[in-house]
Amino acid sequence: MVDAVEQRRAALKRCPPGHSHRSESLNNLAASLGDRFLQRGVPSDLDESIELFRDALLLRPPGQSLRSHSLNNLAVSLGDGFRQRGVPSDLDECIELHRDALLLRPPGHSHRSSSLNNLANSLGDRFRQQGVPSDLDDLGDRFRQQGVLSDLDECIKLHRDALLLRPPGHSLQSHSLNNLAVSLGDRFRQRGIPSDLDECIELHRDALLLHPPGHSLQSHSLNNLAVSLGDRFTQRGVPSDLDESFNLFTQLPHTSHAVSRQDLAAAKSWATAAEETNHASALLAYQTALKFLDQHVTLLSSSSRNFDVIRMATASLAVDAFSCSIRHRALTTAVELVEQGHAVFWTQLAHLSSPFDELSLPGDTGKVLVEEFKQLSSRLHAMFDWSTEDQSSQIQQLTIQWNDVLSRIRMLPDCSRFLLPPLFSDLQKAADEGPVIIVNASQYSRDALIVLRDQDPVHIPIDITQTYVSELSTEFQSVAEQFGCSDQQDKLVGILRKLWHHIVEPVVQALGVLNDHTRGKETICHRFTSHLIPPHWRHSFVQDSRNPEGGKELQCVAPEVAAIARRLAPIVSSFTSIQDSDATVQVVLDALNDNQWLHLACHGMPNRQRPFESSFAMRDGPLMIKDIIRSNWQNPEFAFLSACHTTVGDENSPDESIHLAAAMQFSGFHSVIGSMWSVDDDVARQVVSTFYDKLVDDSGRLDCRRAVVALHKAVKKLRRDNVPLEQQIVFVHIGI
Repeated sequence: MVDAVEQRRAALKRCPPGHSHRSESLNNLAASLGDRFLQRGVPSDLDESIELFRDALLLRPPGQSLRSHSLNNLAVSLGDGFRQRGVPSDLDECIELHRDALLLRPPGHSHRSSSLNNLANSLGDRFRQQGVPSDLDDLGDRFRQQGVLSDLDECIKLHRDALLLRPPGHSLQSHSLNNLAVSLGDRFRQRGIPSDLDECIELHRDALLLHPPGHSLQSHSLNNLAVSLGDRFTQRGVPSDLDESFNLFTQLPHTSHAVSRQDLAAAKSWATAAEETNHASALLAYQTALKFLDQHVTLLSSSSRNFDVIRMATASLAVDAFSCSIRHRALTTAVELVEQGHAVFWTQLAHLSSPFDELSLPGDTGKVLVEEFKQLSSRLHAMFDWSTEDQSSQIQQLTIQWNDVLSRIRMLPDCSRFLLPPLFSDLQKAADEGPVIIVNASQYSRDALIVLRDQDPVHIPIDITQTYVSELSTEFQSVAEQFGCSDQQDKLVGILRKLWHHIVEPVVQALGVLNDHTRGKETICHRFTSHLIPPHWRHSFVQDSRNPEGGKELQCVAPEVAAIARRLAPIVSSFTSIQDSDATVQVVLDALNDNQWLHLACHGMPNRQRPFESSFAMRDGPLMIKDIIRSNWQNPEFAFLSACHTTVGDENSPDESIHLAAAMQFSGFHSVIGSMWSVDDDVARQVVSTFYDKLVDDSGRLDCRRAVVALHKAVKKLRRDNVPLEQQIVFVHIGI
């Protein structure tokens, strides 16, 4: 697919404005981009496709022989855009263009069946989305030559007419079979006519016969037929329908073609159906969906533009898979699946940024593969979020090459699991120094799991409803927006007491029973995170950036930095301080190539709508997450982010954790301290001063593994000073 796009992009360059074949070249490139969007789901491909189809249509004015093709192509792309983003104006324009195309394709025209089919689908889409009866009436107005027509019956009639023009052997027959089946299914759900559902099922059977194993649409047909059989089971209660439905679903794991969004959607549909009927295949469905997710993500280039694709694909998948595993008493599987479905975007980026120094394959072939893989990974990592057409296409080509080399490495002896999600035996090592607790809130159950170093996990049910969890979250967000007001203290205390009573206390009680296993530190976390741990270094780096445009003056930054310098100067072997006008983006990035410890005292600026543009305020502009991702620092170890909102990400994608602290951890920092909301300037100074005192061990050395204890002791000191509660708990630690 990448080759087709690049070939047609090159062809367009050979057809400048005024060239006789420019409209054809525009159309061809647009079609290839549209096909790639359907395969991978990258919105930028669809956006470019639509604009190119618009340009082609302008070059095919009324009377031009190919105008109906351009009208149809642009309409189809706008329909895809509506299904992607849900903007009603896209669908309205799509319908008008299909009307215009149909006028140019009278009875007997070779493409009339396509126009009948496309207009019927689009009007049906608008009726289902908006419930506008006039859309169905309009079908009768448009095609009065076929009889007195109205409502959904006419939509079905048009699909039947289109199917007659696509007899056995026609390349698009399967599409018409599917569309007619879907419309009959819609009418069944509207009116409950049993014969509609029976015919719908038989048509889906016929379509599936035209999509054998290996066909890119097989999973789509499997899903449609399985769902329809499930509908009939719900209506009539015939067990054979339910059995056949899940027999079809269980064919999905054997998909042999490159995984697409449709395959992932089918697997998620299977999981939903299994949950609704309490079917024994539910866990296999989640495992298949997460496997498809992993395979689909590897086909996406390393760009923040793909984040929305991943966010939609992962929505609730990991938490529901965890819950399903718990309910099936597969506790180790629960840990594996929640890890596999968590931080998918970061994991894919980590595959490109890791040094892979441990990767050593025998023989000349192995050495060549290792070197090629490292070079491709390095190039893709450096290209993160490039945006020009030439750069984007280059990234897509490199991504295909990277996946090809990865597949060949996995075929070698002892390499079959290279860069695959970790097994429980790997994840369990995180509990070597103390239990790890995973707390999970799914629509199906609320659970905690204690992971121990030398035995199976321990399950603790959490006796609260999902509605209660949502109410607590909403209440906390409301309180957090008003931090600083005295009347919010009692509300915050009330929320924390509820969390203790319902979630933390049952876990602590269980740990008390398991005291033989808790002689180390207890690590309370809501997910595992995967990261590579580079070796220990000694250097330290301090950053001081004061006041961005429109930002509040940070009066306590200078005393904060001075206190750190006094405490650490006798200990560290080198010390870099960058302050005021010297604190530019490039200077900071360069300094981190030579320093492994970082203290950043500046303004933090979250961007909830575009999380990859969340940033630290430098003197010459923002140091954004995307800049941090592209960096290649050597063995960073510890970062204290003395700035506001550094653990604030997109609230709609909590599993991905796209925020400043996570970006620092992704870049290699073992241990990171960040903030959950606004930090009082003087509180930050107090915390930092105590923290670094406690970070030095008895032998006078810095040890980032003491960061959790040091932060805890710094916060305890705040309590004695009557500091507001929200400021006592504003800093959090992630990592080791």
